[in-house]
Amino acid sequence: MKFYNREAELEILNELDVQSQVSGRMTVITGRRRVGKTLLALKYGENKKFLYFFISKKSEKQLCGEFLTEIKDNFSFPVIGELNNFRDIFKLLLNIAEKEKMILIVDEFQEFYNINSSVYSDIQNLWDLHKKKCRMHLIFIGSVYSLMHKIFENNKEPLFGRADRNLYIKPFGPRTIKDIMTDCKAYTPLDLFVLYIVTGGIPRYLEILTDNGVFKKDSVFDFIVKKNSPFLFEGKNLLIEELGKGYGTYFSILELIATSKTSRREIESIIGKNIGGHLDRMENSYGIIKSIKPINAKKSGRTQKYMIKDNFLNFWFRFIQKNRSAVEIENFGYIKEIIERDFSTFSGMYLEKLFQEILMATGDYNKIGNYWEKGNLNEIDIVAVNDVHKKIFIAEVKLNPDKINIEALKRKSVKLVNSYKGYKTEFAGLSLEDFERYL
Repeated sequence: MKFYNREAELEILNELDVQSQVSGRMTVITGRRRVGKTLLALKYGENKKFLYFFISKKSEKQLCGEFLTEIKDNFSFPVIGELNNFRDIFKLLLNIAEKEKMILIVDEFQEFYNINSSVYSDIQNLWDLHKKKCRMHLIFIGSVYSLMHKIFENNKEPLFGRADRNLYIKPFGPRTIKDIMTDCKAYTPLDLFVLYIVTGGIPRYLEILTDNGVFKKDSVFDFIVKKNSPFLFEGKNLLIEELGKGYGTYFSILELIATSKTSRREIESIIGKNIGGHLDRMENSYGIIKSIKPINAKKSGRTQKYMIKDNFLNFWFRFIQKNRSAVEIENFGYIKEIIERDFSTFSGMYLEKLFQEILMATGDYNKIGNYWEKGNLNEIDIVAVNDVHKKIFIAEVKLNPDKINIEALKRKSVKLVNSYKGYKTEFAGLSLEDFERYL
C-alpha cells in the first residue's frame, strides 16, 4: 500500500529539519501501534542522511554494538574504545552533529525504562549541553501511551519540556479510507463503512486487508475470524504492555463498554466493585477510553458515558474477546454467526461517529457531540455548534432512512434549542445514503 495522508505531519517535520540546520531540534512521535509512526519518520528521512535505532528487548551493550555499526557505516568519524552504553553513543552522535547535519530516529523509545532508565537523564544532560551547537533533528517514537506521556509530559521527569514538537499520529479518517479503496477499485459507501468500523482507519489493518483483496462485508469477517488470523489476538497484544499483568479487570470493563454498558453504575453493578480508579487510568493514563457528556453539559456535571476510543478495539472486545472460548476451540463459524446477528445494531453508533468525523473535517463547527437528558431521555445522535456564526446542526442518524422522523427529532430538541437562543437551527436526517454528499 502506498503512503497516504500525512502531509501536515511531513510539513512539520520538514520545518524542524530546516531549523535543525542552525541548532538541535527534538520531536516526539506517539500513537497506538500499527498507526504508521515509523513509516512517517522514514518517509521524512527519504533522501536525507539519517540513522534509525530500534530499541528492542536486548541488553544495552548489545544495542550499542548494533548502533555503533550503523554509525560507522554512515559517518567517517573516529571512534575511540568500546562504547557499551547509550550515553556514550549519544555523546558521539552529538559530536558528529556539530560537524555535519544529521537526523536520528529512535524507535520504541519507552523501552529504555526496562533496559536502563538512567538513559533519560543522560539524554537530558547531553542535550542541554549540546543542543545549541549541534545540527541534529532528534526524533523519538513510542507506542506505549502511558510511558511516553510520563517521559515527556510529567514535570518530574528529566525530558519534560525538552521536545520542540509533539506529534500524535491518528488513524486515517473516512476520506483517506475512501482514497485507498478507490485506488483499489473497490469503493462503495457500505464497504467503506464496514472497513471504518473494523479497522478504525489503522493503516496496517487496511494494508493487510487490501493486500489480500478483502473489501466486502462477508469476506472481511471471514478473514478476521479464522484460524491464524492476525486479528484474533491483536487486542490483547496491543494492550498487555500498557495495562500490565493485572489486565483482567480492565478487559472485563472494556468488554462491558463494547456491549453498550457505558455508565459507571452499569459496569459496577455487573463487576461488583468500585472501578473509578480503573476508569480514570484508562482515560487519563492509557488513553484507551474517553468519557462523553451531553454537548452543553457543565464540566462539573456527573451525567456521562464511556466509550472505547479505538474502533478496532471496540469490535475486538465485542465479538472476539467476548467469545474467547469459541476462539480457543476454533469454532469460528459460531463467532461469525454472532457478528452477522448483531452487526447492524452494533454498527449504528459508528454511523453517528462516521458523520461526526466528517463534520469535524469540514472546520465549520467548534463543538460536535451527542445530547441526552437525565435518565437517557431525548437522546440526539449529532449536535454540531458554531458559536461564531451562531448556528446549530441537529441530526438523527439511522442505517435505514425510512426510520428517520424529523418531527420527533424536533420535539426531542426543544430544551436543547432553547439553550441556544438566537442561533439558526438546521435539522437533518442522515443515513448511509447521505454519506457521499457530506464526504
